[in-house]
Amino acid sequence: MAKNFAEIAFSDAAKALQEEHGSRKGYERMEKFNIVDGLSENEMGFIVNRDSFYLASIGEKNYPYIQHRGGPRGFVKVLDKNTIGFIDFSGNKQYISVGNFATNNNVALIMVDYPARARLKILAKAEIIELKDNPELLSKLDLGEYKFHPERMMLFHIEAFDWNCPQHITPRFTVEEIQRAFEPKFAHIQKLEEEIENLKNKLKEAGLS
Repeated sequence: MAKNFAEIAFSDAAKALQEEHGSRKGYERMEKFNIVDGLSENEMGFIVNRDSFYLASIGEKNYPYIQHRGGPRGFVKVLDKNTIGFIDFSGNKQYISVGNFATNNNVALIMVDYPARARLKILAKAEIIELKDNPELLSKLDLGEYKFHPERMMLFHIEAFDWNCPQHITPRFTVEEIQRAFEPKFAHIQKLEEEIENLKNKLKEAGLS
C-alpha cells in the first residue's frame, strides 16, 4: 500500500469546493507528497487499543450503511502493516454489512480515541473468511474466553488512511477509565475513613466519647 488518502477520497466535486473555499493548494501538496506505505507503529498501537469503531459499506441500492462494531479492547488485530482483522461475532442477524461486501467490498473505517480526541480514518477492501477455512488465522484473531458466538472472520486490506484533527471531538470516558482515574482518590478516602474510625475507637476507650 503506497497510496495517498487524498488520491482516493478527493472527488472532482470535492476538489472544486476546496478551490472555492481556499484549501485546494494545501491539499494538492498533500496529494503529491503525502504518500504512506502501510501502517506505522503509531497507527498499529492506536488500532489495537480500540474497543470499537464505525464501519461504512455500500449496498446494491447505492446507499451507504454505517455500523458500529465493538468488542473487548484489542479485538481488532494488526496482522501486518497493510492488514487488520477481527472475528465477527453473532449479533442481530441482519447481515447488512456482510451482504454489502458481496457486491462492493470498498469500506471506510473510523476509529476514535475520545479521551485523547484522536480519530483515524481508513479506506480498505473487505474480505470475509469462514472460520473453518483458515484455522491459523482464527488462532491469531482469537479472543480467548470471550462469551459471544463467532460467525466468521473479517479482514480489511488497507488502501489508505489519514488522521482527522481533534476539533469537535468531545472527550468521553468509559466507566472503567473513570474508575481507574479515581482509584488514588478512593484509596485516600478509604485511608482517611480508617484513620477516623481508629480515632473514634481511641476516644471511646479513653471515655471521651
